[in-house]
Amino acid sequence: MIRAGVVGASGLVGGELIRLLIQHPDVELTFLGGSSSIARRPSELHPGLRVDRGLTVQPVTEDIVDRVDVLFLATPAPVSAELASLLADRIPAVVDLSGAFRIRTRELHERWYPKVDRRTDLADRFVYGVPELIGDRLRDAALISLPGCYATAITLGLAPLTLGLGLHLKTVVVDGKSGSSGGGIQLRTSDLHPFRAGAIAPYSPTGHRHAAEVGDFLERSRPGTIGRLSMSAYGVPNVRGLLTSSYVFTDEKVEQRELNRAFLRFYRGHPFVRVRRHDETLIPVPDPQVVLGSNFADVTVLLDDEGGRIVVLAALDNLVKGAAGQAVQAANLRFGLPEETGLTQQPVMPA
Repeated sequence: MIRAGVVGASGLVGGELIRLLIQHPDVELTFLGGSSSIARRPSELHPGLRVDRGLTVQPVTEDIVDRVDVLFLATPAPVSAELASLLADRIPAVVDLSGAFRIRTRELHERWYPKVDRRTDLADRFVYGVPELIGDRLRDAALISLPGCYATAITLGLAPLTLGLGLHLKTVVVDGKSGSSGGGIQLRTSDLHPFRAGAIAPYSPTGHRHAAEVGDFLERSRPGTIGRLSMSAYGVPNVRGLLTSSYVFTDEKVEQRELNRAFLRFYRGHPFVRVRRHDETLIPVPDPQVVLGSNFADVTVLLDDEGGRIVVLAALDNLVKGAAGQAVQAANLRFGLPEETGLTQQPVMPA
């Protein structure tokens, strides 16, 4: 059995990690870490969980290295940077779900994460990316950094164009809409029900750090394939789920049939990415509500001849495929398990 620990156990992503790991056939959950909820049981922190396994939240101390084979950091970026410095090379695998090590380029990191002081040598060692794109590199990775929820959806949508077809994307404009769980459980006036219910809130209309990490990753993966990438982000009344609409402008000629084939070919053998026609179900897809509770991402590509653009839509559950689910998926690959182990839950709909 793989011994796993979760730091940040009281948060929304921490709760999702606990939910998934206690159902995993090859994992034993041996440690829960945190600072604000010491000695509390998972069932006290997450009402849907009633299987405590004798665990309570404990502070992270150096003896953690003898208790886990993989440690998931569902912590704020400054905390992840500090813990990674303490635990690197002392635990077989550290999986960070924060933004501490996502952006490799130093200047971009300092722009988008100015309060996150990280060790440069560790930043160079973390393996970053969506598991579908970096699976081979995860198999012996000791330090793993996972994309943010928006970045996961955007990257899955753009990768078949850049890494598959080799197109140069001159300009990409992303419209992102996410439910309230994307902001975590911090108490903010703007997230109170009288303000959030029914709202479409443009909380980041002129830029988002998840777009920066996408550009950084794609440029390093295949230099010269992406030009300008910008994003506007909106909060919507949903609790879970997000949708990204990427509007891609390129000078290269491409046909709808070629796009369809490229996406199907690119994700062949990747069980968690479902390439879909937008009109194939009772409601247009991708739609976040048809992937809730699952590790699936639904992706659709459309050619807009009149607008001179390619439209790529991607939907996922931000707490599962956008965070905890793909963390477990990455750990499966790291320890030589089939990537879908423990992640075969089908979506829950209606939700």
